[in-house]
Amino acid sequence: MAAQTIARKLEDAVGTVVRGQEPVVRRVLACMISGGHVLLEDFPGTGKTTLAKAIARSIEDTKFTRVQFTPDLLPSDILGISVLDPRTQEFRFHPGPVFTDILLADEINRASPRTQSALLEAMGERQATIEGQRHSLDGLFFVIATQNPVEFRGTYPLPEAQMDRFSLQCSMGYVSMAEEAEILLDQADSHPIDRLQPAVTRDEVVSLMEAARQVRFSEELRHYAVSLVAATRGHPKIQLPASPRASLSLMKVSQALALFEGLDYVSPELIQDVAVDVIAHRLVLAPEARYSGNGARELVAELIESTPVPV
Repeated sequence: MAAQTIARKLEDAVGTVVRGQEPVVRRVLACMISGGHVLLEDFPGTGKTTLAKAIARSIEDTKFTRVQFTPDLLPSDILGISVLDPRTQEFRFHPGPVFTDILLADEINRASPRTQSALLEAMGERQATIEGQRHSLDGLFFVIATQNPVEFRGTYPLPEAQMDRFSLQCSMGYVSMAEEAEILLDQADSHPIDRLQPAVTRDEVVSLMEAARQVRFSEELRHYAVSLVAATRGHPKIQLPASPRASLSLMKVSQALALFEGLDYVSPELIQDVAVDVIAHRLVLAPEARYSGNGARELVAELIESTPVPV
């Protein structure tokens, strides 16, 4: 299968830089191929930024932009601004970093809510309205946002509407001691990302996105995916349940994952594999659930266990 070959080449290239994170690498790549966006929430130094750079370097002719989110960052710093040209006496639009293929929004929760909201339209509709003019975001436009879960000073929690724009949220975690020793060896002389060569072209990634849309998603699985998401609605421990956007993300990400497996159809196991990462971050738990120590990810895992699987 040609699509599987391209997907595996991309995965292998990123894996030469990001060691011991194969499941996370595959999910993030599947998220990109599905046309979604990903939020990486983890401790400092676990490789979040390196993963984003490795993906960008693995794809030929891809524009990569990094924005370090800070409290003084303005929406125009992300979207762009019109500047008066003194020679022509006309305003010329200077596009911001959002006009790219891969955007790394580093420490996104350090920017003010006003600046965070500048990404809402771009992530949801692949367009940006600036000074009354609508600008389409062509290309891949894949947002990889990072945030640190242990620092709270000078941070602004992402609003529910923005969390819902992310197809999935995942953590990288710490690698094993053996894999960490390999990382030291890799970086003894230079960083492996400096040696990374493009493995696929931008056009091949676009073809992957088209191939993912053609992966068969049966009627039974459509009802199964909707049932998983609907189980969050009316649940006594959930104050804000998952939206239909969660069902769409569940379908699209699992279709992209099927390409890595060499399948032309989605299985229930693929849906279950990503359901927690797709659904949990969209939920707002009831106060009694939060105080009892229950987490959203554990709650979604319970719903997966209790929801009948189509046969």
